[in-house]
Amino acid sequence: MERKITEAGDQDDRYQAIFGDVSRIIDAARESATRSVNAAMTATYWLIGLRIVEFEQSGEERAAYGSALIERLANDLTPLFGRGFSRQNLHNMRLFYITYPSDKILQTVSGKSNGSSIEVQLKELLTAFPLPWSAYVRLLTVKNVHAREFYEEEALRGGWSIRQLNRQINSLFYERTALSKNKAAMLAKEEEPRPEDHLLPQEAIKDPFIFEFLDLKDEYAESDLEEALIDHL
Repeated sequence: MERKITEAGDQDDRYQAIFGDVSRIIDAARESATRSVNAAMTATYWLIGLRIVEFEQSGEERAAYGSALIERLANDLTPLFGRGFSRQNLHNMRLFYITYPSDKILQTVSGKSNGSSIEVQLKELLTAFPLPWSAYVRLLTVKNVHAREFYEEEALRGGWSIRQLNRQINSLFYERTALSKNKAAMLAKEEEPRPEDHLLPQEAIKDPFIFEFLDLKDEYAESDLEEALIDHL
């Protein structure tokens, strides 16, 4: 009897080991997939922002038409490609390019290729934006350039989730750090992630911005998207 109990215990230990391995593989794959989609999405949105700004700047007639351009694009793109190309998101793309203009971004991808096709441009830009699109959307709401750069650098350095980035911006972390007499200690203390900051892989891959980009509109509720957009304001 004791031997059977021992064998059953060994089998359970072996099962728990393989279960743990498989779980880690799935989590790693989901994280990789989320990073890949975010890289493609952010590069795409930057290129769209570039094209919008180029159109607006190419002559007085087009500049005058530019005020209606985003509205018309949203009306024509949304039926074809989904809610990721709404008027608000197109405004974000335009602002994204203006905030991260060509001279800054192209320095990170220069020399990789002499091609100019859309496919080549996208491939080159995949490494230009290491944060997820949701993080850039939140950063675009920070009007102080120095504060925005601070949050971006710290998010990269500390591997912040969107929850942690949102919390730090809402708590005026940049301003509090600037006033601190011991900035190093403040950074070390405040940047320690809290339990609620952690984002599970299955949560990250359900980012409404990703669903928008992939036009998986039937996979999430409208209220989820609205809540996400409000969280980033």
